[in-house]
Amino acid sequence: MPTKRRKMLGRYIVADPKICHGKPTFVGTRIMVWQVLQQLAKNESWDEIVSEWRGSVTKEAIAEAISLAGRIFQDRATKYKAESIPA
Repeated sequence: MPTKRRKMLGRYIVADPKICHGKPTFVGTRIMVWQVLQQLAKNESWDEIVSEWRGSVTKEAIAEAISLAGRIFQDRATKYKAESIPA
């Protein structure tokens, strides 16, 4: 069986099997992309997110995460079962 390798998903996002079980994270951190997307969904500002992660996640990295999420949504959204969305 081939071993999984680190995969750059963009300039700021990586999926590395040695970090957070291969979940996409921001390069050089253990901050998972879904965490930042969740913060955005809670209406936190980009400045608040950058501050909370002490600059480890930049505005450019946030923009890349949103762009990647959009592309994934376009390609794969119909494969997921509808779930209730918390208010």
